[in-house]
Amino acid sequence: MQSKISSFFKPSSSDENDLSARGGKKEHAIVNTFKRRARNFDGVSFSSNESALDSPKKPISEDLSLKSQLPELGRTLNKKRSYVQLYLELGQSDFLLHTCSTCGFKYARGDESDEKVHKSFHKNYTHGIQFKGWRNERVVGMPSAEGGRVVLVLDGDPPAHKNKVQEVLQMMEFELGEGWIFQKICQVYMFISSQRVAGCLVAEPIKEGFKLLSCFGDERTDGRILKKCRSHSATLQFGEISLQREVIKRASSVRSSNAVDEKHNGTIMCENEAVPAVCGIRAIWVTPSNRRKGIASMLLDAVRRSFCGEIVLEKSQLAFSQPSSAGKALASNYFGTASFLVYRT
Repeated sequence: MQSKISSFFKPSSSDENDLSARGGKKEHAIVNTFKRRARNFDGVSFSSNESALDSPKKPISEDLSLKSQLPELGRTLNKKRSYVQLYLELGQSDFLLHTCSTCGFKYARGDESDEKVHKSFHKNYTHGIQFKGWRNERVVGMPSAEGGRVVLVLDGDPPAHKNKVQEVLQMMEFELGEGWIFQKICQVYMFISSQRVAGCLVAEPIKEGFKLLSCFGDERTDGRILKKCRSHSATLQFGEISLQREVIKRASSVRSSNAVDEKHNGTIMCENEAVPAVCGIRAIWVTPSNRRKGIASMLLDAVRRSFCGEIVLEKSQLAFSQPSSAGKALASNYFGTASFLVYRT
């Protein structure tokens, strides 16, 4: 016979013994399981049921490993230190800006950006602006230009050609002055050597010029400008060493005094009567490292060969704008005389 369902809910013998010990009353046993929360190391905090004192102690090695994992709280120190160069101002004339004795560029010593700009400008000034060449160059045939070429740029050339010319003209204006070198009708001749613009000449069409007076144009016409006078010499004796002092006097001539005055004030004297001329040399400039190599003379020859197409101009048909002392020396050497033509710009 199948047992009743109530038999399945009868307490076991062990349960009956517990009930008898407790007086026969049943009690429900409630078991609570507590689990400790993990520590929040980002913002160190504990739960309300536990405190820092109740936390179990751990080995020192484990604490050190935990500290190495903790992020630094507060300000972090940068291990890479930055140093700043300081200077003492003791009355130096060029304390703020130093002027380069070669290129004349003013920059602040010790400033990285200024040093970099000066280095680039100094190289372009002394050796020439970099020029890699163009596809359609107008090269003037020069048999004497060994290791270089002369490139002609006109007003109708592409913008890239004109931009390069403007870059070269800015370098010329730094030494010759601003605002007068270039005009729209001018033709620009550039001498290219070692992928750099070693020299530049600006020419323009003119109709007349004026002959420079030789007595004012050549300072070397009178070889007796300076004389060494030994009559007023004196000897200084220091034991076995004797020093000879020499007194240099200028010759008391009108021509020498005029030449010296001309060198200082930059004035020139020319004839009143105009002479026909075709080409005017408005400006000519060669980089300092390429001077005394005949580049200026080759530029003048290129102008004579190409200024009027296939017609080669005579030297007497060229005229210079108001020349400087270096320009007068160049013109006198190129024309073979101090009486060359000048014109008004």
